[in-house]
Amino acid sequence: MPDPFTLLALMGVGMLAGFVDAIAGGGGMLAVPALLSAGLPPVAALATNKMQGVVGTAMAVLTFWRRGFIKLSSLVPAIALTFAGSLLGALAVSGLDTSVLDIAVPVALIGIALYFLFAPKLSDADKAARLPFGPLVPVMGFLVGFYDGIFGPGTGSFFTIGFVLLFGLGLTRATGSTKALNFTSNLAALFIFIPQGHVVWPVAIVMALGQLLGGYIGARTGIRYGAKVIRPLVVLVSIAMAIKLLLFP
Repeated sequence: MPDPFTLLALMGVGMLAGFVDAIAGGGGMLAVPALLSAGLPPVAALATNKMQGVVGTAMAVLTFWRRGFIKLSSLVPAIALTFAGSLLGALAVSGLDTSVLDIAVPVALIGIALYFLFAPKLSDADKAARLPFGPLVPVMGFLVGFYDGIFGPGTGSFFTIGFVLLFGLGLTRATGSTKALNFTSNLAALFIFIPQGHVVWPVAIVMALGQLLGGYIGARTGIRYGAKVIRPLVVLVSIAMAIKLLLFP
C-alpha cells in the first residue's frame, strides 16, 4: 500500500491522465508507469489503471452527452458489440501470439498521427460517410474492442480515426463517441480483473477522484475548442504512444 504522499501524487497523475484521455485518449501512458513506479505489480497496475480510467471516461462521456455531442441511441449496438469484443479479447489473450502487434500498432499509430497532421479538411463539421453508420459502427466496435482486450494501446486513436475517416463525424462528435465505446471496452476488462482480485482499491479510488476532475475539464476543453485542440493532441498522443511501444515496450 503506497504512503499518503504517493497516493496524493497518484491523484495528480489521475487528473492529468483523465484530461488527456478525455480529449485524445492515451491516459494510460501516464497512469501505468506511475502505478508501476509506486510499486504495484504489472497485472495490478493494469487492472488498477482500468478501474480509475473507467471513472474519468464515464465523466467525459456524461459531459459530451449533456452537451449534445454523443447520440447514445445510435451507439447502442456498437456499445454491446464493443463490450463483447473486449471481453472475448481479455479471455483469449493468454492463448494468442500478440508479438506481431509490437510493430503493427506503432506503425498504425504513426499513420494516424500523419493523417491528423496533414489531412486538410479536418474540422468539427460532419462530412459524408464512406460507410453506413448503423450496420458497420458495431463491427468497428467489436474489432477495436477485441484489440483493447488483448493489447490496448491506441484504442482511442483507432476509434477516433474510424469515426472521422469512415463514418464522417466531425472531430468533437468523433471524440465523444470514442469515449462512449472506450468506456465500454475498459468496463468489459474489469469483468475479468475484479473477480481475479487484481485491482488495488485504495489506489484506484484516489486516482479516480483525480480522474473525475481531469475527465470533466478535458471534455469541456475539447467541446469548447473542438478541432483546434483535439487535432494536435491526437497527433502528439499517437506519436508518443508509438515511440513508447517501439523504444520502451
